[in-house]
Amino acid sequence: MEPISIAKDIYWVGVNDRQSDLFEGLWPITPNGVSLNSYLILDEKKVLIDLASDLLSEHYIQMLEQLIPIHQIDYIVLNHLEPDHTGALLKISSMAPNTIFLGTAKAKEIVGNFYNLTENFRVVADGEELKIGRHTLKFVSIPFVHWPETMVTYDEEDQILFSCDAFGGYGALPGILFDDQCADLSFMEEEALRYYSNIVAAHSAHTKRAIAKLVNTPIQMIAPSHGLIWRSHPERIFELYSKWANYSDGGREKTATVLYGSMYGNTRFFAESVIQAVAQKGLPVEVFDINSSHISYILPSLWKNQGVIICAPTYEGSIFPYMMNVLSMAKIKKVMNRSAAYFGSYAWGSMAKKQFEDYCTEQKWDIVENRQFFGKPKSADFEMIPDFAERFVKAVKEAV
Repeated sequence: MEPISIAKDIYWVGVNDRQSDLFEGLWPITPNGVSLNSYLILDEKKVLIDLASDLLSEHYIQMLEQLIPIHQIDYIVLNHLEPDHTGALLKISSMAPNTIFLGTAKAKEIVGNFYNLTENFRVVADGEELKIGRHTLKFVSIPFVHWPETMVTYDEEDQILFSCDAFGGYGALPGILFDDQCADLSFMEEEALRYYSNIVAAHSAHTKRAIAKLVNTPIQMIAPSHGLIWRSHPERIFELYSKWANYSDGGREKTATVLYGSMYGNTRFFAESVIQAVAQKGLPVEVFDINSSHISYILPSLWKNQGVIICAPTYEGSIFPYMMNVLSMAKIKKVMNRSAAYFGSYAWGSMAKKQFEDYCTEQKWDIVENRQFFGKPKSADFEMIPDFAERFVKAVKEAV
C-alpha cells in the first residue's frame, strides 16, 4: 500500500500483517490479518506517531521514505511500547540519530529495557502539549489500556485522537482505511469485540477511566494502531468500547454461552437437550465445541453474555482439560459475576463438581445447577432439564 492522506498534512503510513498466524503468540489472525497503523504529520516539525513491527520494517521504512527522508523526522511519539508498535525502532533511530522520542516516564523505562534506548528520550506529562506548527499535540495518559505506559495523542486542530491500542480491532485493511469505506462494517465490529475480549477486557476498569477522561474531548476522527480509522462515526467505536468495558460491572446480554466438550459423546448428547430446552424458554444461546473452537473466539461470547453453561466430562478425576483451559483464560480475563451451570459425565470418580464450585466462588458466578451423571445420562437427568431451563433463564434475565 501507499501512504494515504487522512487529513491536511497527516498521513497513514501503516502496514498490514498477513504473515503472522498468531497475534501476541496467542490469538489467531489468519486469514484476515491485522493492520499496524502508524501516522506521519508533516508540519513545521515532522512527527511520527507509533511505529510497526520489525517483521515488516523494510516495507514500513519504504512507505515513510515516499514522504520524507527518515533523518528529517523531528519527533517519534511512542504511545505504547509493545513490539508490534516499536519493532522498527532501532532501524528508524539508526537512520534518524537526532530524532527525539516522546512518551511517558514508564515508557522511558520500558524502551530502555527492550531496546537499550537511553538517549534522545523526552518524558511528556499527562496533559502536556507540543506545538509543531499548525498542529498542537496533547498527550493524555491512559495507563493499562493495556500496558502501564500507554498514552494517546490528540491533535487539537483537526480533533484527531491517535489512540494506539484503544478503540482498535483485528483485521488487515483491505485497500481502504475508513469506516465509511468498509463494505462489511459488522465484521470489523465483531473483530473489534474479539480484540477487546482478547487484549483489553482484563483492564476494563482502566478502560472506563480512560473513556471518562476522553468523553468531553471533541473528536472528529479516531485513528487507532489496529483496525479501521473512524472518521464518519467516531462515536460508534467510542460507544462500543464503553459498552464492552461496562460489561465488567453488569448489564450484559441476556444470552447464554454454552461450552461443551465430550470424549465419547455422552456429555455432548446431554448438552444438546440442555441447549434446546434453554432456547425454547426464549433465551438465545451461543454454542461452542471447545475441542474445535479456539479460546480467542469463545472469549467475546463469555465477555458479553450473562449466562454460562459448562458441559464437560471428567478426565482423570478432574474437569476435562480443554474446558479447564477455557475457564483458566476466562479467569485471567476477569469474566466475573455470571449465572452458571455445570453438567458432565464421569466414570470412576470425580472432583469436577467441587472444582466447579471452587471456580464459581472465585469468579463470583451464581450456580444454578451443578450436576454429574455416571456414564450415560439417565432418565432422571433428562427429566430435570425443563425445570433447570426455567430456573436458568430466570436467573439470567434477572441478573443486573
